[in-house]
Amino acid sequence: MTEAANPFAQLDRVDLPAPGRKSPVKDAPSIEKIAASANNLVPMLRERAQQTEQDRRVSEATTQAFHDAGFFRLMQPARYGGYEYGFTAFIDVVSELARGCTSSSWGCSLGAIHQWLVAIFPEEAQDDVWRKDPRAIVCGSYAPATMAEKVDGGYRVQGKWLFASNVDNSQWALLGVQFPPEEKGAPPTAGFLLAPRSDWAIEDNWHVAGQAGTGSKAIVIDKPVFIPGHRKLTFAEASSNNPPGAKVNANPIYRIPFLSAVPVCLVSPIVGTAQGAVDELIALAGTRVTRGAVAGGGSRLSEFFPVQSRLAEASASVDAARLLLYRDTAQVEQMAMDGHVISIEQRIRNRRDHAFAARLSRDAVEAVFASVGGAGLSLNQPIQRMWRDTNAISRHISLNWDAVSSMVGQYLLGLEPKGQY
Repeated sequence: MTEAANPFAQLDRVDLPAPGRKSPVKDAPSIEKIAASANNLVPMLRERAQQTEQDRRVSEATTQAFHDAGFFRLMQPARYGGYEYGFTAFIDVVSELARGCTSSSWGCSLGAIHQWLVAIFPEEAQDDVWRKDPRAIVCGSYAPATMAEKVDGGYRVQGKWLFASNVDNSQWALLGVQFPPEEKGAPPTAGFLLAPRSDWAIEDNWHVAGQAGTGSKAIVIDKPVFIPGHRKLTFAEASSNNPPGAKVNANPIYRIPFLSAVPVCLVSPIVGTAQGAVDELIALAGTRVTRGAVAGGGSRLSEFFPVQSRLAEASASVDAARLLLYRDTAQVEQMAMDGHVISIEQRIRNRRDHAFAARLSRDAVEAVFASVGGAGLSLNQPIQRMWRDTNAISRHISLNWDAVSSMVGQYLLGLEPKGQY
C-alpha cells in the first residue's frame, strides 16, 4: 500500500492554530520534522505488528526507534533535554504511528504522555526520575486500588497494580494509591506515587484478545517499600490548574488540568488506527477480486455499493473524531497560554469528546471490517487486528461511552456529575 492511496490524506489534515504545536525550546526540531519521523516509521511498524502482538509487548528495537526520533522528549521539560510541546503536537505524532501498529503507538503514547505527568510532580521527584537518566520513561497504573501507609518522610506501599502498559520498556512506574486522610473522619485522598524499577516486579498476566502488543502487565510489590513524600501527587493537585511542577516548569502546558487533556493518550491511537483501516481498505479494494460467490464472483471489491458506502462512512467518522479532538485540545492549550483557568464546563465537554471520538473511531473500523469478508479474518490481515484493538480501546474506563456519557448527561441536567473530569 502506498501512502498516497487515500486521496483525502492532505485534505483531512487538521492544522488549527494551537500553541502546543510550537516548542519554546531553542533548537528543538519542528513538529513537522517529528511528525515526518513518525510517518517514516509507519511501514516498519506495520511490518512488525503481527510479531508485536505475538510477543505481547513492544520490542526494545521499536522503543529504541521511538527514542531516536525524540518522541519521548516531546512533552518532557527542557531542563532534562525535552522539547515542551503540547498535546496537539502529541496527537500529530501518536495518531500517525497508529496507522502502522496500534499497540506500538499505545506504548509510545503512554511513555510520552507520562513525561508530561512527571513534569507536574514536585521538582525533587522530577530529578529522581531524570537527573541521572534523562531518557527514562514511565509506565503507570492509575486506579487507586491500594492504600498507602503514611510513615516518617513518606509512604510505605505493597500490592498489585494492573494494566501497566509498556511496563517492559519502562524505568519508573506511576502507582495509583489512596492516601490516608489528613484529618480524622475525612475520606482518603487518591493520587500517585512514583517508584523506580528496583522497587517492583512484573507479573506476566497480559493474555488478551485486543491490544495484546501493549504489554499491559501487572506491577507487583510483594514486600512493603518506602517511597519518599516528594514523589507524591494527588489527583486534586493534578487537576488544580497549578500543580507542584508548575513552580519550576513555567510553560503553561504544565498547568492544564490532568483529565482535560491527558486522555488524548488513549484516543490518539484509536483515531490513528481508524485512519489506518481506511487506508488499508482503499488499497485492498482496488486489487482484490471476489471468488467463489454465486452472484458477483470475479468482481473487484471496489465495485460493490456497500463497500463504497461503508468506506465513505468510515472516512467521515475518522475526520469527525480528529476534528473534535483537535478543537478541544487547541482550546485548552490556548486558555492555559492566556492564563485562564480551565473550567468544569470545559473539562466535562472534553471528556465527552474524548469518549465520543473513540466511539466514532471504533465505528469507523467496524464499517471497514464489515467490508472485507472472510479474507479479513486472516491473522496476517491488518484490518482484523485493528478491529480487535479498537474494540479493546473503546472499553477503557476513561473512554467507555456509557460511563462518560452518563456523567455528561448528569451535568447537563443540573445533577452532580459522577465520574472522572
